[in-house]
Amino acid sequence: MAKSLLDIAYDYIEKSPESVSFAELWAYVCKEAGLDEKAAEAKVGQFYTNLTLDGRIVILKNNRVDLKKRHMYEEYHIDMKDAYDDIPTDETETAEEEKSLSGEIITDESSEYEPEEENEDKDSYR
Repeated sequence: MAKSLLDIAYDYIEKSPESVSFAELWAYVCKEAGLDEKAAEAKVGQFYTNLTLDGRIVILKNNRVDLKKRHMYEEYHIDMKDAYDDIPTDETETAEEEKSLSGEIITDESSEYEPEEENEDKDSYR
C-alpha cells in the first residue's frame, strides 16, 4: 500500500534533526511520491492545508515545519488578538462600524432619499 503524501512528510520531518522549510519538505514529498510538476502544482494547496490540520505537525515562523512534540505550545501558538493588532484601521471606518454594531442607523448624506413630489391630482393617470 502506497503512503499518503502526509505520511511521507511526517516520516521525513521525524528523521530530520531540526525543523525543515516547507519548500524543502514539499520537494522531498514530490520526489518520493513521483509527482511531476503539473501534479505537484495541483496538489500543493491541499497538501499544505492537510499539513496544518495534522495534529502531529506544526508550522513555525518563516514557514518552517516540525513535529509538535518537539516544541512548547508558546513556540507555535498564534494569539489572534496579536495578529489583528497589526492591522491599521481608519478611525472613521472604526467609528461607523461601532455605531453599526450598537444598532445606530448610519446614513450616507450624499445619497439621501428624496421622495418624488406627489401629484396633486391623484385621480388622474399619466
